Amino acid sequence: MKRSKYILLSAVLFLLLLVSFAHRKPALYPGDIRGSIVVEGRERTFILHLPANFSREKSFPLVIALHGGGGNGYDMERLTKGGLNRLADEEGFIAVYPDAVRKHWNDGRNLSGYYSQRENIDDVAFISALIDYLVENYNANAGRVYVAGMSNGGLMAYRLACEVPEKLRAIAVVGVPMSEMLYEECSSTVPLPIMIILGTDDPLVPWNGGELHFGPVKLGRVVSIEKTVGYWAVRNGCTVMHGREYLPDADPEDGTRVWVERYSNCTDEAEVVLYGIEGGGHTWPGGYQYLPERIIGKTSRDIDANKIIWRFFEDHGYP
Repeated sequence: MKRSKYILLSAVLFLLLLVSFAHRKPALYPGDIRGSIVVEGRERTFILHLPANFSREKSFPLVIALHGGGGNGYDMERLTKGGLNRLADEEGFIAVYPDAVRKHWNDGRNLSGYYSQRENIDDVAFISALIDYLVENYNANAGRVYVAGMSNGGLMAYRLACEVPEKLRAIAVVGVPMSEMLYEECSSTVPLPIMIILGTDDPLVPWNGGELHFGPVKLGRVVSIEKTVGYWAVRNGCTVMHGREYLPDADPEDGTRVWVERYSNCTDEAEVVLYGIEGGGHTWPGGYQYLPERIIGKTSRDIDANKIIWRFFEDHGYP
């Protein structure tokens, strides 16, 4: 018993040490704005990146990027290696990186260890209000609002797609299937295009479903990626499944291969796309290796998640 407590304490202290080291001397990217709004009496913060050609006289698509557990908006920017910001400048869209309360989103897992979930912080209300704020004050296009999330942020993206799909045009999730609770309770039937990117060798998230965990710490359960994709294919009314297609091995040294599966002929063209990262870990393809490989697994360099996510969003530009 004492040994198990020691192992748990050591794992938590090690994680805190790594996170503390990773957060030294944060700096905003050029052109970033720190902002805040008040939602349900609580100040909620975010980092806003406006494209180089921004003008309040013109309407811009909006990409909301949700960070993983233990992080914040700055960490999400860094995870993408500034790639979303560069695309925003090149392609002309607004990127925003919201901050969760105490670094975890209330994604519906009901974990007592996370303040946001224990206190039932209404993050759906926050993101909904943030969309309204950016539409009103920065002329974001209300018909072209997209959400991309990593890990805890990905689970939050699923929840948004269940509770406020009418405010979204498409979502992209990296690093996680649906939680068991959301899979069973999501009642929406609104078709919504979705892209999912998941590593087969993720040490935190089981490909075939089961317990999420960081070392010995259990973090709730997810269904398999097969069930997740199946749910979306049915919800979106897709009738054609295309066979698995392997992409070129652009970086033979990274230890990964990437394939793509597509589900098409869907209601309102709400296709479902899965990128499987063979050998990939709990990472953002083409992004920053935020923790050592022995802890989170490999980062694929065969694809750039920023680019394929934006292209997916762009392909679903209008209803």
